Amino acid sequence: MPKISVVIPTYNRAWCLARAVQSVLAQDHPDFECIVVDDGSTDETPKLLAGYPEVRVIRQENRGVSAARNRGAKEARGRWLAFLDSDDEWLAEKLSAQMKFFADNPEILICQTQEKWMKNGREVRPKPRHEKPSGMAFCRMVDLCLVSPSAVMIDKDLFFSHGGFDESLPACEDFDLWLKIGRTHPLGLVDEALVVKHGGHEDQLSAMPGLDRFRVLSLARIIGEGGLSPDQLAAAKRALAEKAEVYAAGCEKRGRQEEASEIRGLAARALAG
Repeated sequence: MPKISVVIPTYNRAWCLARAVQSVLAQDHPDFECIVVDDGSTDETPKLLAGYPEVRVIRQENRGVSAARNRGAKEARGRWLAFLDSDDEWLAEKLSAQMKFFADNPEILICQTQEKWMKNGREVRPKPRHEKPSGMAFCRMVDLCLVSPSAVMIDKDLFFSHGGFDESLPACEDFDLWLKIGRTHPLGLVDEALVVKHGGHEDQLSAMPGLDRFRVLSLARIIGEGGLSPDQLAAAKRALAEKAEVYAAGCEKRGRQEEASEIRGLAARALAG
């Protein structure tokens, strides 16, 4: 059985998928399997994947990136899960560096690496607010998603103990999961840029408008579930109040009064609890 299961979700990305797959197959750590979950692609993706007999291909009807990642995780045979978005790529040492991290830090069950950001072919420098956390980092993560799926390796039992990615969220599903895990588990960090993230294309999920709506939903739910320390609860409530008001004000500017009221009411109920 492989130690690591790499899961690549993809939908109509034949234009970049080969780069992602090849970066996995080029890893210098030998003990892994590569699973690509084709989430109902209608382009040349099936034909492309037929050229990689060493890759396990799972095809399903289009259900979204969370369902695709979760499906791959359920099919995984390894203890460790590593996710790679189909528009990103890894350096060859990525898996071996994370396995060494876990060997040196057996009490930690999730870690990520640093990243190099590219936008339309040009390198972009992250801002200070994007600095990746380590340790007990919940309070830092309530404002912004600071954990990248393409950089993560996580113990499979830990992943499923928190329900995997929420398939009801069309975006910010990663923000939601990392907050759930970060309540009780420290995050590890390999301080090397071993992932290349490519942005600027039209179907980039992180460019979807209205992302704060889904962050508001996630924060309200996490507050409602309880179990947060006083500091975590204060940080979550502050972030919820700020995001809800900014999003609601934006809705009002665009004439979406009903949605603005819905978001404010959701936040008020969570903050009062």
